[in-house]
Amino acid sequence: MPRPADWIERLEAVLTTLEIAYAKAYEDAAGAGAHAGYASEILDLTRVLAELLPNEPEALALAALVRFAEARRPARQDDHGAMVPLSEQDPARWRPTLIDAGEGYLQSALKLAPAGPRALQAAIHGTWCARKSLATPPPWREVLALYDQLLGFRDDVVVRLNRAVAVSEVVGAQAALNEVEALPMENLQCFLPFQVLLADLLRRLGRIPEAGAAYDAALSLNPTLAEKIWLERRKSSLSVG
Repeated sequence: MPRPADWIERLEAVLTTLEIAYAKAYEDAAGAGAHAGYASEILDLTRVLAELLPNEPEALALAALVRFAEARRPARQDDHGAMVPLSEQDPARWRPTLIDAGEGYLQSALKLAPAGPRALQAAIHGTWCARKSLATPPPWREVLALYDQLLGFRDDVVVRLNRAVAVSEVVGAQAALNEVEALPMENLQCFLPFQVLLADLLRRLGRIPEAGAAYDAALSLNPTLAEKIWLERRKSSLSVG
């Protein structure tokens, strides 16, 4: 039986609220900040929601997404407290129990309906979590294809920037920079992910002074401690290469 429109709206509001809360927990790789407790709470809440609504694919997909993301937490920092980019994380340190649970939720969601926005996001996380070791090449082409699908649901700056990371690996840094520079620049200068990606692309293109300025801009935007250490490390490497 189709759900009433107001019921669908209420469910979407609940899922969006959980997404926003989890994003705060995910920012804190060390799990030591003010929002650290959100991660375990949202694992529980999404489990309960999936049990109560086993026929709602987006609820199942959110449960999958959170588990895939939390599975990687042990590998998100190095021994010096610096952030470790996803492509450089050692899959041996990920939590297989959470990955298996996430895959179960995702497959249940996909059996109910074609992939919606959260199912596609979960699939992106799941594609990474299928990597077994650092010897396995990063799945950039698969990730890019999933972001292309996600754009059909969520064509926003965050999706565009994440997609540009994949473009840089599949097509090249200049192609990614072209896409980034085509985005509406209003407020982007104060958006940390934009400055981080811009700095990396400029670094890869050998535009060192501009990359240094972008790293400085990123560092001025109050990154987490793990991000700060990583950004400072990357900036200091500019004068070495």
